[in-house]
Amino acid sequence: MAAPPRRPGAVPRPRPQDGGRPPRKRSARGEAPKMAWWCWARAGGPRTHRLTVLLEPRRGFRRARPRAEEPPAAEPPATEARPAPPRRSLCPPPPARAGRPPARRLVRPLLFAVGFTGTAFGAAAIWQYEALKSRVQTYFEEARADWLDKIRPQKRGDFRKQVNSWWNNLTEGQRTVTGIIAANVFVFCLWRLPGMRRIMFTYFTSDPSSRALCSPMLLSTFSHFSLFHMAANMYVLWSFSSSIVSLLGCEQFIAVYLSAGVVSTFVSYVAKMATGKFEPSLGASGAIMTVLAAVCTKMPEAKLAIIFLPMFTFTAGSALKAIIAFDTAGLALGWRFFDHAAHLGGALFGMWYVTYGHELIWKNREPLVKAWHEMRTKNTGKGGGRSN
Repeated sequence: MAAPPRRPGAVPRPRPQDGGRPPRKRSARGEAPKMAWWCWARAGGPRTHRLTVLLEPRRGFRRARPRAEEPPAAEPPATEARPAPPRRSLCPPPPARAGRPPARRLVRPLLFAVGFTGTAFGAAAIWQYEALKSRVQTYFEEARADWLDKIRPQKRGDFRKQVNSWWNNLTEGQRTVTGIIAANVFVFCLWRLPGMRRIMFTYFTSDPSSRALCSPMLLSTFSHFSLFHMAANMYVLWSFSSSIVSLLGCEQFIAVYLSAGVVSTFVSYVAKMATGKFEPSLGASGAIMTVLAAVCTKMPEAKLAIIFLPMFTFTAGSALKAIIAFDTAGLALGWRFFDHAAHLGGALFGMWYVTYGHELIWKNREPLVKAWHEMRTKNTGKGGGRSN
């Protein structure tokens, strides 16, 4: 009887005549793996988790290539390191700035302060000329409009009528500073937008070590980071608005206010360069100190009071002396809660203007106004219109 064919890789069974034990025979290389593969296939096929366990350790324990050691970063020299200035509640935390700027950076702010002051007073003189001319031309038209309002049936409960009534009850000074207060509120709202922080730091805070030097001298006058700071400044401006506008007029007051903001910021630049303490400054305090000092210089016997302590009154002259002494002490002792240099510069500018500046600048505006009148008349004649 012929023996059945053997499967590939199978070991022959022992025969009885061989003593019950198969002959030990060294198999060729590669037969043992074939036999293991065949037994493993009969046992039920591959198991996914066993294969994963066998493969993952080889990936996980692969050695990484050695990297070349990078040289340590060079440390900045000790002369450029500056301690971080303390955070003030009236001003946002300043961005990091390195190094001390040279003194020649004050040349551009000086030229800007002189040029802007001259431009502001020249524009105010032309504005006053145009306003007076417009009042003369519209006098009869306003009289006719008032007569028509009397014979027309009045609308009751109209919101526009209520706003007009409130506006007409304000003094000329209060109407003048309303636009300034609105601008300050608008800039204060911009500080609350996270996406505007970099722009606000660059253009609405004044610092001689900053990238922008000239435009922040004006824009920082309308910038407040703290609500209390803005409310206090706007209250003082509203309180002295009627007095200062009655002294200077609407157009001249605007020129003085804007020029005072630029001049007080320049004084702050000089003080920071001299002391080496570079911090961002913002707020209308310098310009408001000019308004306060001008009123107190012209009316030193006027009675003033503190908003929280209305029972204590004092004269305007005494208040001005106390404010100048306080800011001088703060500047000398290095107090950093307020920008005492800007306050002191604004107060000195207000005292100088009402004493000498009004005679030097405003009363010598006639040549400019005459040149503007001739140029405007000539342009009107060329256009074929009626000259006034």
